[in-house]
Amino acid sequence: MTEDKQGVLYLCATPIGNLGDITERVLDTLRSVDIIAAEDTRNSIKLLNHFGIKTPMTSYHEYNRYDKAGELIDRLREGKDIALITDAGTPCISDPGEVFVSMCIEAGIRVTSLPGACACITALSMSGLKTGRFCFEAFLPSDKKKRKEILKELKDETRTIILYEAPHHLKNTLNELIEALGDRRIALCRELTKRFEEVMHLTLKEAADHYSVNEPRGEYVLCIEGRNRDELILREQLAWQDITLEEHMKIYEDQGMDRKESMKKVAADRGISKREVYDSLIGKK
Repeated sequence: MTEDKQGVLYLCATPIGNLGDITERVLDTLRSVDIIAAEDTRNSIKLLNHFGIKTPMTSYHEYNRYDKAGELIDRLREGKDIALITDAGTPCISDPGEVFVSMCIEAGIRVTSLPGACACITALSMSGLKTGRFCFEAFLPSDKKKRKEILKELKDETRTIILYEAPHHLKNTLNELIEALGDRRIALCRELTKRFEEVMHLTLKEAADHYSVNEPRGEYVLCIEGRNRDELILREQLAWQDITLEEHMKIYEDQGMDRKESMKKVAADRGISKREVYDSLIGKK
């Protein structure tokens, strides 16, 4: 590498449990870069020692993410290549690495990702729930007000919802989910890729009942069934039945819409044809 060339930031996915899940490409990169930035060097040294990797490490975590990112960007500008790893899984996914990546992009530093293990995708793939559309919320906020706001937003979410949770918070979280979302199907995944991996396919209430008498163990990924879209549409349509067609039309006409456009909106709101709206209004004159 020439001295005037900038280095590259490599986002290296590490195993979430089973060490055999690391890729050869990640291992080669960890050996060849100049520096490894790790979320917890005490944890990551075990991984590096297992694979005989001697590359120097530095800490990059939640509490130094801005200042340290600036220091590491200076090293990248000097032509040093850096690998970013998290404690487990893909960096920047619910992880302070997102700050580093954003700052690198702003600084014109090349960033590339080496794919591998990711707990949320691993859990979703074997959840038995819909995988075509999903939303990832990671850990719910610890702040009670923000937590309540997020749960309210998720109430009518039609996509599969993915959450992370620690064992000592699981019972409380399950009860909060029941209160906010009602009973739903859930795939409760714990200790993914490890010896005692377990996936429980049940409902939120069944999960809450189970853990009312069993102590949660290990790290959890919760995959929760989204709301039925057709049911939501029907609920919205039925809500309009509380007012007359004339009152419904007036809402849109007061917004400046002409009568034709208002009829179109009313028909869509109520799930009926524009002809039905027209005939009903004309028939009452």
